[in-house]
Amino acid sequence: MKRQILASFAIGTLSATLAIFALQPISQETPANAANSETYRQLNLFGDVFERVRADYVEETDDASLIDNAINGMLSSLDPHSSYLNPKNYRDMQVQTRGEFGGLGIEVTMENGLVKVVTPIDETPASEAGVRPNDLITHLDDEPIMGMSLSEAVEKMRGPVGTAIKLSIIREGRDEPFDISITRDKITIKSVRYRREGDIGYIRVTTFNEQTSSGLDEAVTALQKEIGANLKGYIIDLRNNPGGLLDQAISVSDAFLEQGEIVSTRGRHSEDTQRYNSRGGDMTGGRPVVVLVNGGSASASEIVAGALQDHRRATIIGTRSFGKGSVQTIIPLGSDGAIRLTTARYYTPSGRSIQAKGIDPDLVVRQETEEEKNRRVTGEASLRGHLTSEEGEEKEASGSSSYVPANKEDDTQLLYAIDLLNGKKPSAQAAANKQAKSNAGVEQGAAN
Repeated sequence: MKRQILASFAIGTLSATLAIFALQPISQETPANAANSETYRQLNLFGDVFERVRADYVEETDDASLIDNAINGMLSSLDPHSSYLNPKNYRDMQVQTRGEFGGLGIEVTMENGLVKVVTPIDETPASEAGVRPNDLITHLDDEPIMGMSLSEAVEKMRGPVGTAIKLSIIREGRDEPFDISITRDKITIKSVRYRREGDIGYIRVTTFNEQTSSGLDEAVTALQKEIGANLKGYIIDLRNNPGGLLDQAISVSDAFLEQGEIVSTRGRHSEDTQRYNSRGGDMTGGRPVVVLVNGGSASASEIVAGALQDHRRATIIGTRSFGKGSVQTIIPLGSDGAIRLTTARYYTPSGRSIQAKGIDPDLVVRQETEEEKNRRVTGEASLRGHLTSEEGEEKEASGSSSYVPANKEDDTQLLYAIDLLNGKKPSAQAAANKQAKSNAGVEQGAAN
């Protein structure tokens, strides 16, 4: 509550007149007062620039737009995930977390002035049109994105259902940019889908919205009823899942754990640390669990994978995850919208920070076409202005391929998970033991 009040005061003051801060008297030139004096001078400078733009810009300006852009510029300079949400965007964000909104169905971020696709959402216009993770969008209806803020670009991609928009895309592995025309639709995200794979329950979690926890409960219950006593285990597919709500990630992790910590968040001050623990009760009855991750698995997906990995409750298969280990808090500003502010890092139960490092799978299983092999792999560590790893940039290594074949027959990672649960592939421990023996043999051979 205190943070909300302070944030509202700061923005409100900025929106009014910033020059008044320069009038504050300073009785003594202490280091703290000197710092305050410099801050007031900078705020006064902003007021001068603001008035100069209003008076002399070649075209008439809109005061509200100038302030919105100034605030968004301040926040976006902190890291790629902090931003200002004007009242309309704030309402849109609330609708999206409820699992239903209008648009194309893509999760995006900003990179080098262009819109970068984190992942298209399953069964949406963007996914069906062939948009892929890591695509760079350069133009929207032939209008350059360079110079737009992320919120402006997202706003332009939204529109009335049934209307079309043309996306100009740069894709690694293709020599020339190309266009994709997509018809906007009402995006209803069913965040959990499931099916039977023989005696194995396959559960795909596409995002973490308000429906995810209940959707998982429904999926597990239905699969238990359909497969019965022969149920060998579950595959939880988190590939290309961009994340979402923290409480939903905690609930999903809790569904597989009997006890222990799930995740902790640590802010700037020690008193800001929060720990989230399992309430007990593994709804799967302790059956084996495999979690699939790749370079498009981010944020809440990494919380789930990290928690189940640290508790040795699941085998993680795939490639290194995206590496977004920071928490964004939505701070409402009353009728002025809200700010999305990075307020903490999150840590797995063993104390690992995932920021700019990602989750390394227990069993690395790659699947890449020739085209994918030529594409630049990106993750949190490659985003400009990202929050650095606490261990230093030299330790950063997040990101990997995010390719998932459309046909199950070509999906190497899924097929490996199925074989593992059917006993046709070695477990992570068996693979590690085999590798250890192999290394020992090499060392012995060298000694001889």
